[in-house]
Amino acid sequence: MVKKTTTTFSRNIVNKIKDDLKHKMVFIGGPRQVGKTTLSKMLTTKKYLYLSWDNLEDRKLILNFSFSKDVPVIIFDEIHKYKLWRTLLKGLFDKYRDEMQIIVTGSARLDYFRKGGDSLLGRYHYHRLHPFTLPELKTCTKINNPIEALLTFGGFPEPLFSQDHKVHRRWLLERQAKIIKEDLTDISTVKDISIIELLAEILPTKVGSLFSNKSIQEDLSVSSITIDRWVTILENLYFCYRIYPYGINRIKAVKKMPKLYMWDWSAVTNTGPRFENFVAGHLLKFCHQTEDQLGHKMHLHFLKDNDGQKELDFVIVKDKKPLFAVECKTGESSLSPHLAYFQKHLKIPKVYQVHLGTKDYGSETSGGRVLSFKHFCQLENLV
Repeated sequence: MVKKTTTTFSRNIVNKIKDDLKHKMVFIGGPRQVGKTTLSKMLTTKKYLYLSWDNLEDRKLILNFSFSKDVPVIIFDEIHKYKLWRTLLKGLFDKYRDEMQIIVTGSARLDYFRKGGDSLLGRYHYHRLHPFTLPELKTCTKINNPIEALLTFGGFPEPLFSQDHKVHRRWLLERQAKIIKEDLTDISTVKDISIIELLAEILPTKVGSLFSNKSIQEDLSVSSITIDRWVTILENLYFCYRIYPYGINRIKAVKKMPKLYMWDWSAVTNTGPRFENFVAGHLLKFCHQTEDQLGHKMHLHFLKDNDGQKELDFVIVKDKKPLFAVECKTGESSLSPHLAYFQKHLKIPKVYQVHLGTKDYGSETSGGRVLSFKHFCQLENLV
C-alpha cells in the first residue's frame, strides 16, 4: 500500500474519472505505454492497493482472493488476463461498492475482452487514454516548445519527456516489437508474424493519402482480404486507425478507400503527413473523450466529393451531424476554396484551415478561417 506520488504534468480526464468513481468502477484502456498505470495512481490522494496480474506475488493474492479489502481504492492492472476476472470484479464491486473504489487498467486486450460478456454491464465506465496532446502540456514546465516536442517525439510519455532522439528511436523499435510479438498473440492466432512486422513498417508511409489494400498486397504477396484482417488486428492493438468518407451510408462507406493514421504520429517520417496525423490524433481524442464522458455518438471522417476533385482532411460528426471540418497545411497557405464548398453543400457550422505559423484571418462560419493549430485547439476546446 503506497501513497500517490507527485507529477510534473496532468491529464485532462482526471476529474471526469474521479466523478465516475463515485458511482461505478472505472476501466482505463488505451495503447501500450501511454501511461495508464501512472494515471490510475494519480486519481486518488487516499491510500490505495495496486495489484498487477503480471507480478507473480500479486497474481497469487488475486487467485486466492487474499488481498486486503480494507482499502479506499484498489487498482487492478491487466486483471483481464485472469479467466475469471469478470466474476471477481462483479463480486468485489457488489459487496464493497460503498466502501471501495475500483480502477481497472489494461491495454488492447481489456477493450477486446470487456465486450465479450454482459456480467459487468452497468457496473463500470470505460475511458480511453490517449497520448499527450497540446492542451495537456500548457502547464508543463519541462517542455519549452510543446508543438515542436510533440511533432518530433510523439505524445507517449517516455520519449516525449526524455526529448532524446536516441531514446525515441529505441522506444519506437521496442514498442513495435512488443505490440507484434506480445499483444498480437494475446488476441489473435496469426502465424505470419514476420509478415505483419513488415506491414507495420509499411503503414506509416501510407499516412496522408487514400489507403489501398491492393498496393500493400503486392508488396507482401498476400490477399487483399488478409491485409484488411491484419490492419483490423493492428487497429485493435492501438497501433493504427482508419477513418472513412462522410456523407454516404456507413455500409457503403466501408467499401470506399479509407485514410489511415498512426496512434504514434512520430513514426511518420515526412513533415506534411506527420502534421496531418498529429491533427488527426487530437481530433480522435476529442471524439473519444466526448463519447466516453458525455455519451454523444462521435465520428471522425474525411470529406471527398463524388468526382474526387475536392477534399478536406477531417470532419467531426456529433450525433450524426457535422460539427466542424479541418484542413491541414504545414505552411501558412492561402485559404482552400474546398472549405467554402463543403460548408455550403453539407451545412457544416464551422470550417478551419490549420497551420504551424501565426497568421489568422477569415471566418470559420463563412467560407473558412486560417489560423494556427494552437489557437484552433483553444477555440474548439480540444483535449
